[in-house]
Amino acid sequence: MGQSMIDLPSRLLLNLAAWRNARNWRVAFSGGLDSTVLLHLLANLAKDQSLPALSAIHIHHGLQSAADAWPAHCQSVCDALGVPLQVERVTVQPGASLERAARDVRYAVFSALTQANDALLTGQHRDDQAETLLFRLLRGAGVRGLSGMPSQRELGQGVLIRPLLDVTRAELEAYAQAHQLHWIEDPSNQDRQFSRNYLRHQVMPLLSSRWPQAQASMARSAAHLREAQGLLDELAQIDLAQAATPHGFQWLRLPSLALAPLCALSAPRQRNALSHWLEPLTRLPDTDHWSGWADLCNAGHDASPVWRLADGELHRSAGRLWWLSGDWLRAPVIDGEWQAPASPLSLPHNGCVMFIGQAPSGPLRIAYRQGGEVMPLADRGHRDLKRLLNERAVPGFVRGRLPLLFRGDELLAVANLPGLDGHEQDGWKMNWQPTDEDQGLR
Repeated sequence: MGQSMIDLPSRLLLNLAAWRNARNWRVAFSGGLDSTVLLHLLANLAKDQSLPALSAIHIHHGLQSAADAWPAHCQSVCDALGVPLQVERVTVQPGASLERAARDVRYAVFSALTQANDALLTGQHRDDQAETLLFRLLRGAGVRGLSGMPSQRELGQGVLIRPLLDVTRAELEAYAQAHQLHWIEDPSNQDRQFSRNYLRHQVMPLLSSRWPQAQASMARSAAHLREAQGLLDELAQIDLAQAATPHGFQWLRLPSLALAPLCALSAPRQRNALSHWLEPLTRLPDTDHWSGWADLCNAGHDASPVWRLADGELHRSAGRLWWLSGDWLRAPVIDGEWQAPASPLSLPHNGCVMFIGQAPSGPLRIAYRQGGEVMPLADRGHRDLKRLLNERAVPGFVRGRLPLLFRGDELLAVANLPGLDGHEQDGWKMNWQPTDEDQGLR
């Protein structure tokens, strides 16, 4: 028995030391070599170590006929180890990349099942890390992509951990043979049409025969790049702090940044800060698509440019950037009179309005700006609504959505704009709560 064989359980414990107080350790159990060894190691450690509650979860994709036998295999392995197993059946939508679609649906289930203080453990190892790095390099990934798979990241309300990233596939095979473990060989793992399998079976053996340390070196490069990405993230936070200035439209509850501090940065620093800011909001644009950001920055002072991204739009207005998604991109619709002003009125695709104080006498209706509206002001006579919105620097994308209160043809109030939102002497104001979905947090 070689040193690394004896070493494997203690290395695993060391890698999981920070999560010894978790509530649950759940193993993502495909039944393949990696997860079989991981589960066996943990079940054995649990005999004489006090570990969190151990269980396994098997995702049944049903993508190939061979897979129908896998849940039963996984159940028998878990029964023998005394580990509870949960089997989740999912449907994979066919698309351009079946691998990616299957992965997305798998991680959606993992995410939903991972509660606070839970850890989901997966079996990826050092060879997987090297393949990931090479695969992403060939796709032109940036520093973030080339930093490989992190050993831990947030998942659902808990954490995803990859405790075997410093272990080679050969070590896992040696352990499995020494303990006479049985595992599933997924037939699709041999299919060279899949890019990863091509790298695994054709490219990696060739590289390793010439450079025996290739995989270890690539894993080391990924670690260096992960450190570099950490520094880029710190820089982004410094730059974003300069642009996260307060403004008079916090009630919109929209992600927003001041434009001037961003535009003062070098182009790479702009992209770095913006990528960091956009990352939780949308899938990030590829290199070619970043020209949309330059257009947005360089558009004329009086322009209102828009940059369309995968999951929403960036608008430039009133000296700021605004992230719009969901209902903000749907045209608001009005459906008639405000019958019961004592209670809030729901506005399709546009949140709701309500009165603070006693509602004015009616008949009342809500409308949106068409152009040409005039509003009587106690101290200023009749004023053009367009000018009033300009004076208050109301962002362009808000103007067509601001609820206007009419009594007959008379414009009584413009929601949320101080001085225009009600009648002080009559003691009422109209308050608008714009759409309140999670703004684009995918």
